[in-house]
Amino acid sequence: MSRAHVHSWLATDHPARFNASARVFDLGGLQFSVMSHNTLRANRPSKLIRQSDPEVFQLHLLLQGACGLSQAGRNVTVQAGHFLLVDSSRPYEGWRGTDDDPAKSLLVQFPRVALGLRSDMVGQLAAAPLPVRPGITGVLAGHLRHLAENAEGLTTRDSPAVAAVTLDLIAAAYADRIEATALLSPESRRQALLSSIHDFIRQRLGDPGLTPETIAAAHQISVRHLYKLFQHQGVTVAAWIRRCRLEQCHRDLADPRQRSRSINAVAARWGFADATTFSRAFRAAYGMSPRDHRHLCGMT
Repeated sequence: MSRAHVHSWLATDHPARFNASARVFDLGGLQFSVMSHNTLRANRPSKLIRQSDPEVFQLHLLLQGACGLSQAGRNVTVQAGHFLLVDSSRPYEGWRGTDDDPAKSLLVQFPRVALGLRSDMVGQLAAAPLPVRPGITGVLAGHLRHLAENAEGLTTRDSPAVAAVTLDLIAAAYADRIEATALLSPESRRQALLSSIHDFIRQRLGDPGLTPETIAAAHQISVRHLYKLFQHQGVTVAAWIRRCRLEQCHRDLADPRQRSRSINAVAARWGFADATTFSRAFRAAYGMSPRDHRHLCGMT
């Protein structure tokens, strides 16, 4: 991991009992990793920085366990459910995980300049815990978890777009932290808003009353502005909601644990009030009826 990321000195208190796993994905503009391990200590002194400094940030999202970091005059201990930013250009010491409570985390490594913030602002971010809360940090955390589940399926064509979205969300989250949203590029602001809207919709797919009007009102924008945001994706708001609902129905109908639930109940759970409309939309999207899909999945 030291070779894959920023070079640092790593050590563990009990090498014979050390267990760890890591998956690293190169997305072009950034590097994304999924890690799990018990007690691990890291040290990046000035000597290593003088030898080599890629001038990157590492954004850690701690999913389980605890960690500590000393950098930029700060000494913090962080629990699961927080982001922590590490600056490769500043010395640091840190630890993560214990023998009894392994640490699980997601890590995004990206160029420092990608945040588009002044150097004096950057100094406010290193080793400053950022809790995951409803809003932009919640959207960013959800995006990274979803990326962890799907990164292996990304193609070289997909990766640059995913990297761009990820960087825009990180920039928006930290600009919001230091109240510097106005410094973001228009594209970063647009992408951050769109990601927030996507998350809002996914959380409410089962509500038949989910409409462009309610979505726009929740984000304090006009319906016309909402339509323009989705035009950049080449899809209407209604079509995107329908696609998300169909994906959830497609998943539930393939789930053997939900065999006892009727097809109409599955459709209603995800916001389809009319069985005929649902069946027609499902066939158009997947080339077979909901019943045939459930039957086919039951045979495999």
